[in-house]
This record gives sequence, structure tokens and C-alpha cells, in this order.
Amino acid sequence: MSKYMNLNVSCPGYEGYLNDQVAVLPEILQDAGYYTIMSGKWHLGLTMDGTPYARGFDRFTFPEDFYSSDYYTTRLIDFLKGHKTDAKKSDAPFFAFLPFTAPHWPLQAPAEVVKQYNGIYDEGPDVLREKRLENQVKLGLLPADVEPHPVVAETKEWLEMQQDERKWSAKTMEVFAMVDRMDYNIGRVIKYLEETGEIDNTFILFMSDNGAEGAVREAIPMTGEVIKKSIHKHYNNDLEKLGNGDSFVWYGPPWARASTAPSAMHKGYVTEGGIRCPAIIHYPELSTNTARITRAFTTVMDILPTILDSAGVPQPNGKFCGREVVPIKGKSWIPHLLGKAAKVHDEETVTGWELFFNQAVRKGKYKAVFTPKPKGPEKWQLFDLEKDMGEVHGLASEKPEVLDELVKHWIIYVVEFGVFLKEDLEPNYVLPKQ
Repeated sequence: MSKYMNLNVSCPGYEGYLNDQVAVLPEILQDAGYYTIMSGKWHLGLTMDGTPYARGFDRFTFPEDFYSSDYYTTRLIDFLKGHKTDAKKSDAPFFAFLPFTAPHWPLQAPAEVVKQYNGIYDEGPDVLREKRLENQVKLGLLPADVEPHPVVAETKEWLEMQQDERKWSAKTMEVFAMVDRMDYNIGRVIKYLEETGEIDNTFILFMSDNGAEGAVREAIPMTGEVIKKSIHKHYNNDLEKLGNGDSFVWYGPPWARASTAPSAMHKGYVTEGGIRCPAIIHYPELSTNTARITRAFTTVMDILPTILDSAGVPQPNGKFCGREVVPIKGKSWIPHLLGKAAKVHDEETVTGWELFFNQAVRKGKYKAVFTPKPKGPEKWQLFDLEKDMGEVHGLASEKPEVLDELVKHWIIYVVEFGVFLKEDLEPNYVLPKQ
């Protein structure tokens, strides 16, 4: 949202920091007596009243001059070790938050990890996309008859590239070994919980926050030239140097498409490629030890009520610590995870999204999407996500009554949440392109 911070800072939710209208998970758990710790990325405020300390964390750390995934994890484990010696909370339950910077650009990883991926991506993003789709079907993550969204060229395609361009492009994905390093560090936390006997008493949630990054950084108007000049002056992006601490690189749209398939588009959009994310849960009280996959629709708004439910902590009801707070919108996953409910949300649940004036609203299996030009038709489209995960077959003309209902729900969503619309821009304001 940083591109639009200066549009109307008086709009609640657009200030660029976490405001006081919400009671956030760490402060609720801290108020309930939990030992709360965080190590990692914080994009929710830079002033003293916007730090993790001010929003419910007993201990936190920001990055220093180390490889961040390693450093964040080491500090979090240090905090966990300090739990038992904490004078006030040694017997309290803990809440730990480990938000990695990885795999955000610039793509950087230890050379010994990158080396393991030499040559793996030499066939290009389209071949990788097909392999990943096939593997997801085998793993049961996708139905066998899934129809992926068609590939839409945004940059030079693999077959159009010269050999040196292909090598450079493939190398950026090898550097994406930073995901491997992140996985290694998550394993360090799991190992610590196992060694301390806490693993079977801990609710663990791992998830991504959005779809793959597909933006072409150097092509963004107003900032593209600045980025290119800065990289040329301060970084070394020679092929053999990619992934080092003094390189600055990203992988771009073709590789992002391989990551988000079968979904449409990528991060920055409210099509499924931008908002449909992986999530893995370890919940010891599940009735079975067998791993299973659920395709039930959920949102990030469900995480807070789920964790409070599992912890037996009541949700705030209009007020928290003397201030008025907005109602919690999500719903607990626990009944679904325990097999007591087939779904998390019923067919009447309405959910809306908005990002950079891309708009979407969903009710049951139907989703309406509005994608502005030039990436979209700049009109509402309608999709049946039960039959069409790839958002390929528009149903607006076949089911106008469904689309009309969803658009009305969108208008209600705009009013309820104070969504800043394109129509609210000052006259003659020119938007930066994505």
C-alpha cells in the first residue's frame, strides 16, 4: 500500500500503521497472561506507539547485519529459552511470532544452499509450471481435472530469450533457495520444541501472506529508473554474483506464474493468484494423527479467533483495555479441524478484497472480480470457484442476477470498511502503474 499512502492519510486503515481501532492477537494474549515474543519483519508502524512492544509483545527484535532468516530464528529460540527464566512469566504459556523477510526480494541466499539448485530451472518457467501442476495433482492439492489460468505474457518469454538471458533468469530462481534456508530455520524451531517437550502442546501455523511476487521492479513508473540507477551504483548483479549480499535481484512474472498456477495472476491482485496462499497447521488436539488436506474457504481474518479458541481466551467484545475496538470478523477453524463442521464459512458468508483498486467479493462458491486496465477488462467478472479455480470461464452474462447480488455486497463492504476507491482520488491525479 505504500504507493498510495499519500492519497488520503485521514482514511482509517490507510495511515500506514496499525491503528488503535483493532485489538491485535499479541496484546489479547498478553492481557490473558501469555509470554509473547516476536522476531522478524514489522511493517505496522515506526513510531514508539507503533512498535511491537506497544502492540503486545514482551520481547522482540529487528534485523541486524546478518542473514535475516538465520538471525530471526536464532533470536526467537533465544527468547523461547528465556521464557523459563522470566521472573514474571516462567510458568505462563507462550505466543511466538516469526515473520521472515524471505522470500521477498532482493533474492539472496548462502552460496552453499544456492549451489544445490544449479541447473534445476534451466528448462524455463513454463516447464516448471507444468511440473508443479502435475505434482500438486499427485499430492492431492489440486483436483485431477483442474484447468489452469492461461499464461499471459508480461515480459519477454523464455523462447524469445538469448542463451545468456536464460542463464541469468534461471539463476534468479536458483537464488530462490532462500526458501530452502527458511525451511531449514523453521526446522530449527520445531527441533527446539521437540527437545523441550513442547511440540505436542503447541499450535503451529505456517502460511504465506500473498501470492508470488510478479512485479517487474525496474519497469514501475516513478521508481523504476531510481531502482536501476541504485542497483548499478551499489550492487553487483553479474551472473556469478547473483544471490550474494551485494546483489539485488527478483525473478519476475514468468516464474511467478509457475508458482501461483493454476490461479490467475500474482501478488498485487485480488484474483486467486494474489490471495490464495498455502497454510500448514500442526494442532495436537486433532482427533487423528493422519495428515489431511482441506479445501475449505478461509481467510486471514480467521486466524485470530482460531488461536483464541484453541487457547481458551475470549474475544474482545467492543472494548479492549479501555478503548473501543471494531468487531472481530473471522471465524474459528477449530470445529472444522476437529471434523465437527464440514466448512469454516457457510454459503451466506460474504468476504471482500481491495488492493491498488483491484476489487473482489465472494459469497459461497461465487466470486466477482474487478481488475482495472491494462491488466483486466475494467468491468466486473463472475467465476464459480468450485468448478473454475483458475478463473478462466466468466459467468457474468449467464448469471447476471448472481453478479448483481455480489456487486451490491461489494458496495456494503466499501461502506462498512471505509474502502478508498479510485473515484475518491483528487482530480487529475495520475496513478503509478503496477
